[in-house]
Amino acid sequence: MRIILNGDSYDLAEPLTISQLLATLDIDPRGVAVEHNLLIVKRVGFDSTEVRSGDQVEIVNFVGGG
Repeated sequence: MRIILNGDSYDLAEPLTISQLLATLDIDPRGVAVEHNLLIVKRVGFDSTEVRSGDQVEIVNFVGGG
């Protein structure tokens, strides 16, 4: 199945939750914001929001600084 991840095509073997997708990508969920099909997903929804074929996902990393 194919999704759009940060503007690029990305293939997945099966539907995954956002938590599973982040784990697959080796991304710490504590340091990112996720948009799924144009809606911001709160961290409490990462385990219940499923990414399916054709979905759009944007993952933005938080950057600290001063």
